[in-house]
This record gives sequence, structure tokens and C-alpha cells, in this order.
Amino acid sequence: MSLENISNNKLFGGWHKQYTHDSQALNCKMRFAIYLPPQSQNKAVPVLYWLSGLTCTDENFMQKSGAQRIASELGIAIVAPDTSPRGDHVPDDPEYAYDFGHGAGFYVNATQQPWSQYYRMYDYTN
Repeated sequence: MSLENISNNKLFGGWHKQYTHDSQALNCKMRFAIYLPPQSQNKAVPVLYWLSGLTCTDENFMQKSGAQRIASELGIAIVAPDTSPRGDHVPDDPEYAYDFGHGAGFYVNATQQPWSQYYRMYDYTN
């Protein structure tokens, strides 16, 4: 997997970074954020995986919660993937409802077409 770093921000002595990558599980480009506390420069640290909910991207939690301050104090890394596949070729809700399609949070694999080709979030996050 090839990662593209799209942003770096120094925060509470650590780093908040965003990456994009092509996901084989979801058949589209995906984005995730990671916070690396200062302790991670010297040793391995525990990781908290945060799966945001409805209409969320990787930014919702990472940019609005302020969790990096606590993570820095405790020496915990945070990984926050986007919880919905996105892109013009990814099928959306035909009625453009906010709770299904591009804006929804998914944690399972879809089983029906046309969504089953792209909405495979269980495979993506595991």
C-alpha cells in the first residue's frame, strides 16, 4: 500500500498527520488521520482506533475533539479512518439521504449490489 502524506501539524508535542491511499478493500481512494504523541519518537505506544459516526470523515474527531492533548499526556497514538467510501464512482443513496451512502458511517460489509463492491468497511478497518 502506498501512502500519500497530505498534511502535518505539530500539536501538544506530537504530530497530527493525514494520509490518502488506494484501498483494495473499498476500490477507491481513502483518507485517514493519525496523531503520534511525543513518546512515539522513542518507543512503541498503544493505539486507539476511532471510528466516527454518521456523516463523519477523519476530520470530525481529530480536528474537533481536542483528544490529542490527552493522548499526548498518556502516550497514546490515535488513528481515525474515514468511515465511508467516497468518490464519484462510488454509488450513493439514490435519494441523497444523509444517513446512507457517502455521508454515512459504515462498520460492516454491504451484501447487495451496487454497494457491495465499495462498502466493505469491516474488511477495510480490520
